[in-house]
Amino acid sequence: MGDYHTQPLAQPSVCMSRAPAPAEPAAPSPDAPDAERPSKTRLKQASHALQDLGEAAVALPDARLDALPIDESLRDALLTYKKTRSHEGRRRQMQYIGKLMRRHDVEPLRQSVADLQLGRAQDALALHEAERWRAELLGDDAAATRFIAAHPQTDAQQLRSLVRAARKDAALAPEQRSGRAYRELFQFIRQHPLE
Repeated sequence: MGDYHTQPLAQPSVCMSRAPAPAEPAAPSPDAPDAERPSKTRLKQASHALQDLGEAAVALPDARLDALPIDESLRDALLTYKKTRSHEGRRRQMQYIGKLMRRHDVEPLRQSVADLQLGRAQDALALHEAERWRAELLGDDAAATRFIAAHPQTDAQQLRSLVRAARKDAALAPEQRSGRAYRELFQFIRQHPLE
């Protein structure tokens, strides 16, 4: 075979060590041109956020848009979007709205959209609460007492009458049910929101 396989490998005489860790990058000086300029990613995120706000803003009723203290050109662009029917036209108009929103103060618009969304959430919560009370009233006799305690202004006699009628209707065969008492009980509960 030869000398090739019999010779031991030479060990390096110098210890291989890792290069020293670089010091923390120096903070950019305030004189640097990139010091206050946001990154391209941040600009895109802000642009998309404004476009999302614009999409939510076009859902606002016209009367609410007219009452907002926003720039007239932005208001006109929002109203024009509502009138535009073609997909491509709407897309371009939404980009234009985003452009206008980058130039003007949009805080009143943002607040109005938030108020509208909060109002919808509160309405949904009230419906769920009314449905829960209706199910409780139909399933438990003590629920009427709890409802009256939670809503002291409630006409107890009318409530018990509506509960009896709804239970009587629920006991009938499905094809014989009218559902009227069930709906009337729900409307009665909706008239008495939680304080």
